[in-house]
Amino acid sequence: MLTSILLQAGGLEQAYGLAAVGAGLAAIGAGIGIGRIGGSALEAIARQPEAGGDIRNNMILAAALVEGAAFFAMVIGLLVTLK
Repeated sequence: MLTSILLQAGGLEQAYGLAAVGAGLAAIGAGIGIGRIGGSALEAIARQPEAGGDIRNNMILAAALVEGAAFFAMVIGLLVTLK
């Protein structure tokens, strides 16, 4: 509904601009999240070096989940805008 209002009000270029802003916000959020995950994992490994393998595996899994959520947000933003 919001997309149709935006398309009528400002044309297709404005809708593409909103999709780009949404995708950019999702990418920024994912970058911040993955950065915090990596920083916390390095801190944890520094405190307990013997648990480095388990911490690394959990870090990779968490980063993949954050990246997947960001990709989902970008795709949904584009699909909603283009509908």
